[in-house]
Amino acid sequence: MAKILVIDDEASILNLMGKSCRMQGHQVSEVLTGRDGILALDADTPDLMIVDLKLGDMNGLDVIRYGNEHHPSVQVIMVTGNATIESAVEAMRLGAFDYLTKPFELADLQKTVELALLARRGKGLPGEEGFESLAIAQPALSMIGVSPKIREIQRIIEKIADSECPVLLEGEFGSGKQMVARSLHNASRRAAAPFKVLQCSALPEELLEAELFGNPGSKAETLFARAAGGTVLLEEIQVLPMRLQSKLESYLEEIAARRSLGDLPAKMDIRFVASSAKPLQEAVNAGTFREDLYYKISVIPIKVPPLRSRPEDIALLAEHFLKRHAERTGSAVPEIDKYAKRLLESYNWPGNVGELQNALERACAFAEGGRIRPIDLPPKVAQKVEITDEDEKTTHHLPIGVGLSDFVRKQEKLFIRETLKYNGGSREKTASMLGVSIATLYRKMGLKLEKDKMMSN
Repeated sequence: MAKILVIDDEASILNLMGKSCRMQGHQVSEVLTGRDGILALDADTPDLMIVDLKLGDMNGLDVIRYGNEHHPSVQVIMVTGNATIESAVEAMRLGAFDYLTKPFELADLQKTVELALLARRGKGLPGEEGFESLAIAQPALSMIGVSPKIREIQRIIEKIADSECPVLLEGEFGSGKQMVARSLHNASRRAAAPFKVLQCSALPEELLEAELFGNPGSKAETLFARAAGGTVLLEEIQVLPMRLQSKLESYLEEIAARRSLGDLPAKMDIRFVASSAKPLQEAVNAGTFREDLYYKISVIPIKVPPLRSRPEDIALLAEHFLKRHAERTGSAVPEIDKYAKRLLESYNWPGNVGELQNALERACAFAEGGRIRPIDLPPKVAQKVEITDEDEKTTHHLPIGVGLSDFVRKQEKLFIRETLKYNGGSREKTASMLGVSIATLYRKMGLKLEKDKMMSN
């Protein structure tokens, strides 16, 4: 549960947003004016602030600016009925995670709130910057892991750290691509310069273009200019619109040409890294990604493995997340008992590192006595227990949390189905082998109607 402050001068919309956040299980405070919002910020710093751009007594950007200066840990979502490129970009630069344009669906608000709170966990720490990315924050100096795949990536980073060649990171959502990019930046001569991240799917095309290449008549600096001397990571580059792909290809070509001539302006001196959750070559083959841009950004490709392929890293990552939680909350680092640890290491983690962090956040909330037990883990993680039968030398997965009758019924059906296969589909032989009647076999397989039909013929 998070603490959320909602500021909007329209009472009906304020009430609706507050109700939506409460439906997600959060503690919500609602205020109608910017002044009251600032007072609420000072009185009880929330985890997230949702603020309207046009308030009755002041500009919502001023509230965001105050929050950024005095409460930098607060995540921000801006809401507006008349969004402009300039106001949206300014809100982002002031630290806002995202913005929503009225009217919006409650589902969109709830999703944005969820993502903002995920990103907020690393805000102000190495690993997160404003609205930039939802990847999990990692230590500033090195990646976490001892698996062969992670060690290989570490070796690659050591070799290419000070190269100017563009890098393409490919891997599933949440696998740690931003962690790799940040490690590359921290290992390079650019470590003291900015590391800027932009998630291409987070912004509409017009705003994305303004962030990357500027807006005519605007004096606002582009993302590349703000990252001068450092590293730029474009996440989910596979969704970059074709028109912007062309502009990006031209921009990177200009950087390469001017660098080779020794005529590179300081504002263009960046290391370019891109990431994609899907193989970019497939997008090229499908005609949705420019081939010339693909070859330009994939000079050094790195495949980031999913968490399920490196179970030996799970314990280290878990320890890291628990320490971070303890530092943030001022509590002692909880211990993971051996049964819970076994569950963590045997789970498939379809959500990768991000899902692991969320699972541990939940476990910390439920844990008692400074120890995390299986019951403290999310049901989808804890309901499958892997045991080894020493006599048969086989491994079984037991769905802990399922009713005994349901489990027995499913096992019966599975056993009968496999026996049927063994007997070539002969129900008579199967019933004889199992020591049951044909009627019992049909009943247990849910084939009573078929049997009745056969008897009536």
